[in-house]
Amino acid sequence: MGKKLRLGMVGGGIGAFIGEVHRKAASLDGKFDLVCGAFSSSAEKSKKTGDLLGLDSSRVYGSYKEMFEKESKLPESERMEAVSIVTPNHVHFEPAQLAMENGFHVIIDKPLAFSLEEAKELKHIVEKTGYVLALTHTYTGYPMIKEAKHYIESGKLGKIRKIYVEYPQGWLATPLEQEGNKQASWRTDPGKSGEGGAIGDIGTHAANLAEYVSGLEITHINADVNITVENRKLDDDSAALLKFGNGATGVLMATQIAAGEENDLKLRLYGERGGLEWTHTDPNTLLYKPLEEPTQILRAGTGYLSEAATANTRLPAGHPEGYLEAFANLYVAFHAAVRDHQSGSFASVNDYDFPNVDDGLRGMAFVSTMVKSNKSDKKWTEFVV
Repeated sequence: MGKKLRLGMVGGGIGAFIGEVHRKAASLDGKFDLVCGAFSSSAEKSKKTGDLLGLDSSRVYGSYKEMFEKESKLPESERMEAVSIVTPNHVHFEPAQLAMENGFHVIIDKPLAFSLEEAKELKHIVEKTGYVLALTHTYTGYPMIKEAKHYIESGKLGKIRKIYVEYPQGWLATPLEQEGNKQASWRTDPGKSGEGGAIGDIGTHAANLAEYVSGLEITHINADVNITVENRKLDDDSAALLKFGNGATGVLMATQIAAGEENDLKLRLYGERGGLEWTHTDPNTLLYKPLEEPTQILRAGTGYLSEAATANTRLPAGHPEGYLEAFANLYVAFHAAVRDHQSGSFASVNDYDFPNVDDGLRGMAFVSTMVKSNKSDKKWTEFVV
């Protein structure tokens, strides 16, 4: 199993959603111990969270600056080794920067930063310090997404021609941010979310998934970005035509006003010799559609899957695994990279199967390009990182 990593956390206080998800994912495989945290901008709330988590009160901090300063002065055998950053977008850059400058590895919730400029600077800091940075684009952790990637890499579909990715949610179909909903409030606030609302929150997931599975990069975007709910300050609905590096074309949809929808991320890819289809509502299934042959139903946990899919599966076939397990797969890969870094055997972050700072940089470039395309009369806009 390997030695546990001592983990700290920035954000994820009482009432937060994603912080608890990170804590559960990190603990699932017994590879991390949460030893400290600055869980809120409120010192009192941070302390209460630490108490609930059973942490040593001396290692529950009133700010992340205090945490990095004090943890870095502890004996090497006691201090945290990595930090999980689970704050709103505008509090991603500085904690990540301070963490690496103080000698800590970073795993951070997406999107990488508040702006493309911050993302570029974080990439520079990663390169300068040499520390590991992982980005939790959760959906890349699903075993059947690994299998889809394997099918494309092994040439079963031939050259990829068409990619459809859609991410409909309905939770922002009403003005929840005007009713005091904390999660809605910061996601629809340009001062906390950045220049993208739905395109930053879920559009980046869709774009990342399309690129990860296909192995292709988006080169041009033709976007339509909308604010649907009255008095909302950031986009809640979007669609785009895509062009990829090999000449393939695609369609992306990301909306949070699809009333009645929950979280139905869906990916379809078509090549010269067949297609693949995966949906988040049935994540343990992958449909393989070979040309002029019956559709094949591939299932997680079965003996015919690739090594990558099998390595990211914990249970036999028929035992459903889901979101937390996919999240945990990213933490397991991050753990391996950090341990290799500590032992001196780390060569490149690209040797590990988790999203990294380059993926985060592309995510912020995606948001920027979507906004530019939407404002442009020419519409087709080059995707520039």
